[in-house]
Amino acid sequence: MKRRYWGAIAEDAPFAIYLCVQRHTWLELRYGEFMSTPDLNLLVTLDVLLSECNVTRAAKRLHLSPSAMSRALARLRDTTGDPLLVRAGRGLVPTPRALELRARVSQLVQDTQSVLSPAEVPDMRHVVRTFTLRTSEGFAENFGPTLIARTSLEAPGVRLRFVQKLDKDSTQLREGAVDLETGVVANVIGPEVRAQSLFRDRFVGVVRKGHPLSKGKITSAKYAACKHIGISRQGLEMGPIDEAMGALGLERRITTIVGGFSTAVALARASDLVASVPERHTGNLRAGMHTFTLPFVTPKFTVSLLWHPRFQADPVHRWLRKIVVKACC
Repeated sequence: MKRRYWGAIAEDAPFAIYLCVQRHTWLELRYGEFMSTPDLNLLVTLDVLLSECNVTRAAKRLHLSPSAMSRALARLRDTTGDPLLVRAGRGLVPTPRALELRARVSQLVQDTQSVLSPAEVPDMRHVVRTFTLRTSEGFAENFGPTLIARTSLEAPGVRLRFVQKLDKDSTQLREGAVDLETGVVANVIGPEVRAQSLFRDRFVGVVRKGHPLSKGKITSAKYAACKHIGISRQGLEMGPIDEAMGALGLERRITTIVGGFSTAVALARASDLVASVPERHTGNLRAGMHTFTLPFVTPKFTVSLLWHPRFQADPVHRWLRKIVVKACC
């Protein structure tokens, strides 16, 4: 077997030699590429050495042994092609090249430390920035005034731009066209979206003052007998309220469908129609109207604040998120 194996190798010797040559050439190229890339960690070592002009003290500052620092100095000499520090009596003195590099190296190290450190929280009184918030019209109308007032007080240069949320697609959030979104989070959200709960909400009924439902006890049958406003951005006729009533064998009469809470409340204020809307979302909008608890159980839901991870560590964005949470408390 050995003869056969080595015989095969001998027969294919030109190819084997070619492979060895190619491998050797590749290793030379990779070694040259590696060696041509400077070790940026040496900048910190050089900065401390030029500051101390003493190997022992420099080693102590960097928590290294004197021998390790001596080896680092040798590498620096090889890299720069200059002795950098030379013996003068019992100490070391910098060469002209070292003196030339000292200020530049120090600045480079400071700039690097600044880049690799967490961003400092700026003085919000001097921040000038526009944030885009994608929310439902009910959220903007109910929480917007408080949010704008808080923002103006702490950061007068910050401007809030509200855009209406017409669907649950968060493409604009992922693409950076929107800074924040509010909405009901599905059971599973993608890893590219961060979420923080703002508040729990529930559906309530609202009618104009003097409406028949504003007097006496409201039963599910009495509620179902009225004319209702359906609310759906997609124009759907069925929702969570209809599902809850269907479980009781009841069905409400929807005479019109609108796309938002504020429109529904406005129609209910000026007619005999009944609007069933989220309580927290429409607190300000229902002023002067009669609000009642629905005569059947509907599921509560959590409204959350959503943002993209690219803004997770941004100190100004983090400040805005806190302001939104406070405005919703």
